[in-house]
Amino acid sequence: MSRSTTAGTVTAREVHLVRRPSGFPEPDDFAFVDRELPEPGEGEVLVANHHFSVDPYMRGRMNDVPSYVAPFRLNEAMDGRSVGEVVASRSNDPDGPAVGDLVTANLAWRTHGVVPAKQVQKVSAPDGVSPSAFLGVLGAPGLTAWVGLLDKAAFREGDSVFVSGAAGAVGSLVGQLAKLKGASRVVGSAGSAEKVAWLTGELGYDAAFNYKDGSVTDQLREAMPDGVDVYFDNVGADHLEAAIACANDFARVAACGAIAHYNDTDENPTPGPANLFQIVKKRLSIQGFIVTDSIDRMRPFLEEVTPWVAEGRVKFAETTVEGIDRAVEAFRGMLRGENTGKMIVKV
Repeated sequence: MSRSTTAGTVTAREVHLVRRPSGFPEPDDFAFVDRELPEPGEGEVLVANHHFSVDPYMRGRMNDVPSYVAPFRLNEAMDGRSVGEVVASRSNDPDGPAVGDLVTANLAWRTHGVVPAKQVQKVSAPDGVSPSAFLGVLGAPGLTAWVGLLDKAAFREGDSVFVSGAAGAVGSLVGQLAKLKGASRVVGSAGSAEKVAWLTGELGYDAAFNYKDGSVTDQLREAMPDGVDVYFDNVGADHLEAAIACANDFARVAACGAIAHYNDTDENPTPGPANLFQIVKKRLSIQGFIVTDSIDRMRPFLEEVTPWVAEGRVKFAETTVEGIDRAVEAFRGMLRGENTGKMIVKV
């Protein structure tokens, strides 16, 4: 039997992509649209979003090019991870989502959405932890950090670890995991003195530097005189070149992202590393990865990391922008590096 509850007519506010950006996304590439939603059909639920995520990978989905995930469609609501409350349910599963349940779903960039009940996941945050954590430290960014460091970079106790974009949602967790797992030295790069201070003062990084202060290679060599065993790459470009230059023999690279290149155009590409032959000389291993290939690792990730979050052994930060009408502003700010930790829109 279905558990049928309805909420009457609901008008959702959505953010649509109306023009594919050329270079850095502009406000006119988006539109805010109010749309009346149908009541949930059999096996569906209506979710009212509390928070949703804006992420670097979404910039790639704005281009109509082949990739590991389909591009956003023009003149339709964009999607991504969200946390919200079920306000109407016609779920057929007695253990499925019921009215009042807190769930994660793929309903970002909107205030409400109707979705098959099997596509939402019920969540329960640890005491004192905001449910928004399931968009960051206990969500896909957290899994990305955990899988990238342990599975893809094959981290071993005693390794020295360099993390680029270390004050972001993924990077901020990578360094903490490395320290908890016995890294000999952890160094991060970030884009401001405040972020550098946060990395070393709050998150336990051994050292950090502002990549805007000078040559990344020179700053990394000074911070890691004994070389790099593991590099977690969120940036690409000059950061990848620096990591290759400072890498020890047989170092491993987890290639997670390359935000320095996301707004490239054919006319204005960002230069890549000029020292690629060192990969051969040093016998380096570089593993690109997409976290959705490792969803089966979510349970062991949560089993290990959730207690650390609850105990305060893993710290995290969120930069929250309030109101769906500021979602585009939040997204653009994230691409400019204005966030510390996870950038989130509070609906």
